[in-house]
Amino acid sequence: MSDPTSVIDDLREESEELDALVAGPSPRRWALATPAPGWTVAHQIAHLAWTDHSALLAVTDPGAFHALVEKALAAPGSFVDEGAEQGAALPPAELLTRWREGRTDLERALRVAPAKARFPWYGPPMSAASMATARLMETWAHGQDVADALGVARPPTDRLRHVAWLGVRTRDFAYGAHGLTPPAAPFRVELLAPSGDLWAYGPEDAPQRVTGPAVDFCLLVTQRAHRGDLALRADGPDADRWLDIAQAFAGPPGGGRPPKGAGSVTGPGPGAAPGAGEGAAP
Repeated sequence: MSDPTSVIDDLREESEELDALVAGPSPRRWALATPAPGWTVAHQIAHLAWTDHSALLAVTDPGAFHALVEKALAAPGSFVDEGAEQGAALPPAELLTRWREGRTDLERALRVAPAKARFPWYGPPMSAASMATARLMETWAHGQDVADALGVARPPTDRLRHVAWLGVRTRDFAYGAHGLTPPAAPFRVELLAPSGDLWAYGPEDAPQRVTGPAVDFCLLVTQRAHRGDLALRADGPDADRWLDIAQAFAGPPGGGRPPKGAGSVTGPGPGAAPGAGEGAAP
């Protein structure tokens, strides 16, 4: 993924789709609780704005970004939530403007970034394409929380190919996050795209396989749905184990979401860390 143009275009469209959900005449929607414990719609948008700003600093001002990393290291368990709390306290119109301006600035910076540049991040350094992919993954995942809060069903799009690719690439990262040794051999992953295309990853003859709808796989790796509620199939014990621990986001393992009808929400923690970098991939 050396040319970031496609994923940057898709990131903009994903952001605009979420923007259309939260923009409107009723500020009460911003106070609605989302599936992430303690987080309202405002917290979700504030988190995206905060992370976009962090990404912008990583691309344009590495020194300022490293200062943010030092703050994160000083409060690893709370720095993400604190950023969301500060943004959520703003008037909705101001928060919406901040998010719009921040993501526009980041888009411009990514489009003009040198092709071979690598930018610092909370995990391994990222290219412009990987940075945009991580931002799209987070925008889609937190957008799902917002849609759930609003009671809106979002039609899946083929923009999910970026999330699916990241979910496959972070297989070994997910094992490591749980203190497990990743399997030596790659898996075969075959996903049915919203358009009806087949997205395939890994050797065709791999004995360990995962198959199913791409949207379900993306919900799984972003931990926005319980595995039991998804139409994913694992063939082989290693593939089956992966579906229990998969995560496309950086940071410690999330708690996941309870199955439908379980009555309580357990996670992932609202501050699921910004997207895993390309160095987290196999």
